[in-house]
Amino acid sequence: MRVAIVCSWLNQYGGAERVLEVLHALYPTAPVYTAMYDPRACPPEYRTWDIRTSFLQRLPLVTRKHQWFLPLYPLAFEQFDLSGYDLVINNSSAFSYGIITRPETCHLCYCLTPARFLWLFPDYAAREGFGRLARLVLPLFLNYLRTWDFLAAQRVDYFVAISQAVAARIRKFYRRPVLAVLHPPVPVERFRLAAPEDIGDFFLIVSRLVPYKRIDLAIAACNHLRRRLKIVGDGRDRPRLERLAGPTIEFLGRQPDSVVRDLLARCQALLFPGEEDFGLVPLEAQAAGRPVIAYGRGGALETIVPGETGLFFAEPTAEALAAVLADFQPRHFDPRRIRQHAMAFDVGRFQERFRALVTEAYARHQAGLTGRSAEWSTAPVAGG
Repeated sequence: MRVAIVCSWLNQYGGAERVLEVLHALYPTAPVYTAMYDPRACPPEYRTWDIRTSFLQRLPLVTRKHQWFLPLYPLAFEQFDLSGYDLVINNSSAFSYGIITRPETCHLCYCLTPARFLWLFPDYAAREGFGRLARLVLPLFLNYLRTWDFLAAQRVDYFVAISQAVAARIRKFYRRPVLAVLHPPVPVERFRLAAPEDIGDFFLIVSRLVPYKRIDLAIAACNHLRRRLKIVGDGRDRPRLERLAGPTIEFLGRQPDSVVRDLLARCQALLFPGEEDFGLVPLEAQAAGRPVIAYGRGGALETIVPGETGLFFAEPTAEALAAVLADFQPRHFDPRRIRQHAMAFDVGRFQERFRALVTEAYARHQAGLTGRSAEWSTAPVAGG
């Protein structure tokens, strides 16, 4: 089978890219089509991949200011020639499912989310701190892009969602059925349990520092309680967050994976204060046997068992988070039980289930081309 992989862009490193790595491991000879690629922002092994970029790659500043070029993304993905493939796997957070494939090609989209900035613009704009001018001008472009995005979503043969929250958005915004919910993978074997005497007295955040992650809530709560908080990551919101931080808050910037794994194993708990479509870092913390304190919305509801692997705070306020932190007792959580929960999301299980989805989707697609009926079983749900 001739396979291609498509993703939205490769100019930063986060959860979407970690999912892409697992998909590429399943199909290591498949070329990766994407709008643009910045080797400096991605792991070195990506340089050994067959990565094929659009005309956007040749534009100045595109890898650093990709938001400026939003009106060009539809054209970029529609110009890719994917006529030589039997199967196209789309790892998409925006625009990339607008590729055009031939009728005989099976197009399977592993959807990270319908683009938040298109379909949830008021929330997105508020979190990003857009000024009045941006709020007035951007909707003029977004109306066109939403129309294109809806039509582009009709080109996908089968949608697989990363969470129930994302599945609901696909049904709502695109009016498309979802073949299955398959939670993203976590390499559980890379994480270790720390000895009880090695557990530190700090809470931890591992995140890109951007407004919608709501790291300001964690800073305010830890300031109020005078609790130690270590923040791993970088991003455009860092200067503002540093101004908010008191003496118990420590910014570590980007750190090697080995350092992050050690911090995850030794923290009191991971804090996850924003609403996410899924969230891999909470599962990485659980793979290391540590509980997670998260805002009780979005994908966190599908990965955290309250009272067993973590706790939720109900309102997106520093006061609500501080109330949970004040009562938090790490001894009430069993690290081995937490790690066992994370095993349901392990890479090996994901790969097995993803292969099964691909096999069934491709068989159904081929049957549709020939007019034959095909048996269709309910696909499994990872972690469920």
